[in-house]
Parts: sequence; structure tokens; C-alpha cells
Amino acid sequence: MNRNSIVAVALAVVLGAGAWYYVGRSGSGAGQGPAGARAPGAREVPVVTAPPKLKDFALEVEALGTVRAKESVDITAKIADRVIAIRFEEGKQVRKGDVLVELDNMEALADVAAAEAAERDSRSQYKRSQELFQTQALSAAQLDQLEATMLANQARVAAARSRLRDRIITAPFDGRVGLRNVSLGSLVSPGGVITTLDDLSVVKIDFAVPELFLSSLRPGLTVAAQTPAYPNAAFKGRVDSVDTRVDPTTRAIVVRAFVDNQDGRLRPGMFMTLRLVRSEGKALMLPETAIVPEDSRHFVFVVEEGRAQKREVTVGRRRPGEVEILKGVTEQDEVVIDGTMNVHNGTPVIANSATASQAAT
Repeated sequence: MNRNSIVAVALAVVLGAGAWYYVGRSGSGAGQGPAGARAPGAREVPVVTAPPKLKDFALEVEALGTVRAKESVDITAKIADRVIAIRFEEGKQVRKGDVLVELDNMEALADVAAAEAAERDSRSQYKRSQELFQTQALSAAQLDQLEATMLANQARVAAARSRLRDRIITAPFDGRVGLRNVSLGSLVSPGGVITTLDDLSVVKIDFAVPELFLSSLRPGLTVAAQTPAYPNAAFKGRVDSVDTRVDPTTRAIVVRAFVDNQDGRLRPGMFMTLRLVRSEGKALMLPETAIVPEDSRHFVFVVEEGRAQKREVTVGRRRPGEVEILKGVTEQDEVVIDGTMNVHNGTPVIANSATASQAAT
């Protein structure tokens, strides 16, 4: 082959390569618009979608509380005197009106006797004076004075009897007495604790709930309580009342629940974990993976005509793995729940239904 032939062959190769490159470039750009936008379906991102679903949503709040007796009081004396009798046994159940402790009452009995004698005498004089007044042997002023004396003596009798009753200390309600702090012959003083009395047939549990749940709180809600003292036991109760004020520091409100305690296992001061449950009906729910937070706002990607469209939503309550959607999407929307990190507004996508994916697996 001469030199001219070699040059001709080389030129043909170069021209052929150039033509191939030009045709390839022209073919790849045939579907582009004037701005170089990629044709629909080019580099589509696979995502998993699912529509928002209406589901039962129950309010569940966990809180910590402390057991308190339904009724609780320190048994004390109103006067200072010596103990002459102890009528209760520690830890035993007593009924309202049962005598617990008696104090020395000799002086009080004498005061009652003296007051009653003076009252009888003044009453007798008043009756005689009424007869004299009828015969005009006694003036109206004298009769009024004798009546006033009689009424004053009756009041003294009532006061003396009240002081006598103060020396007999009784149970103000049905309950269980605690440990006694006095002995026979002890001198008790006003305010000194003789024993305690607790009504434990029903116990109260006070616990704090964030103000977020204020609108859902009402008497009658079911409460489930547990305590480390009985790890395998569940105690059921109901909300009795809700405080009228929210703590401005913690932004929480105190709720009081009553729990049945006929078996007496719960004692005042015990630590309890409570779960407050209320059925809230239906709520539109999405998986947490569908939510794209940006600052204080929340977005989702909705697939429309093969593309991911960014849409702002308003979220509500949460539970593990799911978020309530209050505004922004409907049950008819196909929302990206897997693959949100790979798309942006307008990205072409290949949507795979979550239901279909689960059926295939």
C-alpha cells in the first residue's frame, strides 16, 4: 500500500468516528427542550408511596404520681391533759364515732355538774317569777333579768359538756389507724399527734399532665396504674377531677384519679406510674418517614403525574412511628413514605405502592 492509500484510510476512519459522535449526541438530545430539560421518565427515582389513612387514635399519657388516702387526718387533742384510756389497736379498722383515746375528765365532770345545778336553780326561779308576774308582784324588768340568767346558765351547761366531750377523742370517719404515739398517763398537748387515721378503701393519685392534653381531660377517663411494690399487678381507676390552674413554670396541670383499694395493698406515699387512656375516634395518619421538617414547618412529597410535588402539612399528635396530619393532604393523595431524601420538588419518580410492596414480600 502506497503512502496516498494510507492517508486515505486514516481520513476515512477519522470522518467515520466524527459522524458516529455527532449522531450519538443528536440522538441523546432529541428529547430535550430549549432549556435542556430532561424528557419525562429520564433518570426517574424509585420511591415507595402510600395514602394517608384514617385510624383509631387513642390519647395515651404516661405520668408519675403518689398515692394518697381518700381521707387522712392526724388524731390530736384540743386540750392539754393526761391519757387515762387507749381504746384502739394499731393498724386496725375503726368506724366513725369509735372512741380512740380518753383524757382525764374529773375536773370537766365537776364543771358540768356545777353548771347543771346553776341552770336548774335559775330555771326554777324563772318559773316562780312568771307566777308572780301574773299577780303583778314582779315587774317585767325583773322577769326579763331572771330569764336572761336562766339562758346564761343553759349556755354554761352546753360549754361545760363540750369541754367534757373534748376529753373523749373519737374517729371522725371510717378508716385504719396507724401507730400510736402516746401511752397511758402521757400528757398530751393541743396539736400533738396521738395517731393517724386513713380511709384506704379508695386511694387518690395526683399526677401532672402537660397542658397540651387539657382539652381531652375530663372526669371519668380510665387510668391504669402500676407500682414497683407489685410489679405484676395492674390497678384500674378513673379520673375524679382536674385542677383549675396550669402551673406557669412546668406548663402542666394536676389530675386526680381514684383507684379502688378494697384489698388494702396500696398505701399513702407509694410511687405509681400511670397511663391515662381516652378514645379519640379517627385521625388521618402518615408514617413518620414521610415528614420532611424544615425549621418549624413540615412538608411531604405527593406524587402527581409522575413527579414529586412538595406540599406543606400541619401535623398534630404523634405516636411511635406515626404522625397525625391535620391539614395539607387527603386520603386520595399518594405520599412518598420512603425515598424522601432522594427527591426534591418536581423530581420524576417511579412510585411503588407500599401495599403492593408488602404483598410481594
